[in-house]
Amino acid sequence: MMKRPRMLTAAFVRTVNRPGVYGDGRGGRGLSLRVHRTKTGRISRTWRQRLRIEGRLTSVGLGPYPEITLAEARRKALDNSRAVAHGGDPRRGRGVLTFAEAAERTIELHRDGWKVGSPLPEQWRSTFRLHAAPLLDKPVDRITSADVLACLAPIWTSKPGAAKTARHRIAAVFRWCIGKNLRPDNPVDRAVVALPRANANAPKHYRALPHGEVAAAIRAIRQVKYMHPSAMPCVEMIALTAVRAGEARGARWDEIDLEAGVWTIPASRMKAGREFCVPLSTGALKVLERARALSPDSSLVFPSRTGGQLARNAPGRVLRRAGVASTVHGFRSSARSWMAEAGVPAEVAEACLAHVPRSQVVQAYQRSDLLERRAEVMQAWSEYVTRR
Repeated sequence: MMKRPRMLTAAFVRTVNRPGVYGDGRGGRGLSLRVHRTKTGRISRTWRQRLRIEGRLTSVGLGPYPEITLAEARRKALDNSRAVAHGGDPRRGRGVLTFAEAAERTIELHRDGWKVGSPLPEQWRSTFRLHAAPLLDKPVDRITSADVLACLAPIWTSKPGAAKTARHRIAAVFRWCIGKNLRPDNPVDRAVVALPRANANAPKHYRALPHGEVAAAIRAIRQVKYMHPSAMPCVEMIALTAVRAGEARGARWDEIDLEAGVWTIPASRMKAGREFCVPLSTGALKVLERARALSPDSSLVFPSRTGGQLARNAPGRVLRRAGVASTVHGFRSSARSWMAEAGVPAEVAEACLAHVPRSQVVQAYQRSDLLERRAEVMQAWSEYVTRR
């Protein structure tokens, strides 16, 4: 019987006919030759490699002998070991993650920082499907700035908001890749240099009404028909309190203290991720009174027909049917413009909209939520926009 060498040799691999597993010795990177007898009595030899991928020992096939020689098997084993060291998976493609796989890893990395139930994971995936489709199946180390440019150029000036979002999210994936040593650079940086600058990619603001037209808009909203009754007071509540649409759609009665005139929105529904107290004006309290009469048995203030939250597009549909030339978010801009003209101090106005100061120094010293001062401002705003 032929003596097995410490490391495999070409002669041993060619002549060995005893079934078993023969490792390539020290330095073989988990490479082994598996010899077995088929049902027809023929000797079959195949190459396998043992690797620890994402913490789990895994066996990866490298192909049959003699189609794959000993030298070729060693080269494959070396490539696979390097790929695993860089976060890749040799079972997929070339052993380097595709953009789609890297995107999922990036989303998972950010998930802990997002609020529970946040739509962001699916929004990120939608961005990649719509604006990075040609990249999805490519290994990340093979994607060039030209590939990224081809994705961003068609929407750079026609859809600047979508382009900005796509640029940010694609770049985030490549930053993750750089951190995992899957590539040395971010191709988004070079692609953006080739795109138009100046105002072509300036963000577009939400459509908003001049504050003097909000009163007429509220009257029009109250006349909307053929929609679930809760949708109209929900939009009116947004206009009167300057909260975001998602914060209003998810409002619950156990968050509202009618006697104190305060609505406490939990951190999980706030964009800034911290609890926010909304002072309720007389106008807002009247809206809540109507809402309670419409759905007396619901725990939600503005329930849908099925008892759950109103659909995300429901407030916008109300405005379209009312003929109001504004987005729902635009009511926040209308309120902010009125506050500026009414002489409301900037820090109070920003607090009314739950904006968090960018300066950490300002955040440290401005610990009060200015509830009493905000209550005065929101009462004045309510009287201004509900006047007949």
